[in-house]
Amino acid sequence: MSALFNFHSFLTVVLLGICTCTYLKIQFPAFFEQRTGFRGFFWKAARIGERLSPWVAVGCFTMGVSVIFF
Repeated sequence: MSALFNFHSFLTVVLLGICTCTYLKIQFPAFFEQRTGFRGFFWKAARIGERLSPWVAVGCFTMGVSVIFF
């Protein structure tokens, strides 16, 4: 099944996308200057990762435990 039809996979993809965009914004800040259009999506994901980092970390930890044990 694709990640769109399986909620667990969808959450995993979203969390990985947020974490990846946040990391890449720290490494390559010029790529994330555009706030509209296609690259604006990555800017917004990086902003979520910066602002909600404790919640994203808890989500990643919970998803990791769920992938390993369930």
